[in-house]
Amino acid sequence: LGLRTGRDKGGERAEKLAALAEGRTDILIGTHALFQRDVEFHDLRLAVVDEQHRFGVRERMDLGAKGQAVDLLVMTATPIPRSLALSHYGDMELSVLDEKPPGRLPIDTVTVPSGRLDAVVERLRAVVAEGRRAYWVCPLVGESEVREATAAEERFKALRAALGEGVVGLVHGQMPPPRKDAAMADFTAGRTQVLVATTVIEVGVNVPEATIMVIEGAEGFGLAQLHQLRGRVGRGQGKSTCLLMYSGPLTPSAESRLKIMRETEDGFRIAEEDLRLRGAGDLLGTAQSGMPAFRIADLERQADLMALAQSDARAALTADPTLASPRGEAIRTALYLMEADRAIRLLAVG
Repeated sequence: LGLRTGRDKGGERAEKLAALAEGRTDILIGTHALFQRDVEFHDLRLAVVDEQHRFGVRERMDLGAKGQAVDLLVMTATPIPRSLALSHYGDMELSVLDEKPPGRLPIDTVTVPSGRLDAVVERLRAVVAEGRRAYWVCPLVGESEVREATAAEERFKALRAALGEGVVGLVHGQMPPPRKDAAMADFTAGRTQVLVATTVIEVGVNVPEATIMVIEGAEGFGLAQLHQLRGRVGRGQGKSTCLLMYSGPLTPSAESRLKIMRETEDGFRIAEEDLRLRGAGDLLGTAQSGMPAFRIADLERQADLMALAQSDARAALTADPTLASPRGEAIRTALYLMEADRAIRLLAVG
């Protein structure tokens, strides 16, 4: 069993790569560092991609290309629109785990206008007095002249002044790793009770004692991000709450996102709404959302024709798996002319 991250340097990194290439490492767990060109597997047969939405189509394909006939398993609480569309077409096998671990309670999700900020801070003060822990997520690290959004550093200073020294911690992606690790360790151990953060805490953070999640500027986040951030609470036995703070007026899309977040914790229902709002992406390309780049068909208005095309394609492959017949050769030619032959392998990575 091995571990590969971007923090590996020098001789340690070289030894890990050698052990992997020579077959001395049977299972390798890692970050985006696994996609680098000099990472060679002795005989890669299975690739598991957790938190699928954090990786691009090309990255997943590059990982699968590091072996021969690699099986790919992708996991996520919120399937990206492209993967959901592929499951509808039948080009991805799907398994759904729709039960919470034993003992976990539903999370109350409430939308709060930014004008009620002072009331939220007072509520947080009561939470701290009870000895509970909370996250406060901001969309930016520092102040920006481009976006009118609260920065984590500014919110940290304001909450520290309101709640007291030593109560509030800060973590964001631009901090040096040792400082970031120390801030997370303090929050996990309860030395700080409120953690102000950016979306760096979206995945891989497990503090069962945290029961409050405040997401500031929630109207600017995507559905997958909102659902993943909400999932940082509700991981223990206590009742948890997620507050989605927004600034109006809301666009129709933002209003729809906040509405579905209030209505459900079902990641697949949320993903279905994401698919409706953002489009399925490019099924024969790398775009993970947006309107499909069909040259002729319209996915919504010609759904019956798409179903017929899928049925016809399956019948053709059943009768002629190698596409060696005259009709099969015509299909090969059509794929070549539409430049779809090169794109077919993109389907397998979700």
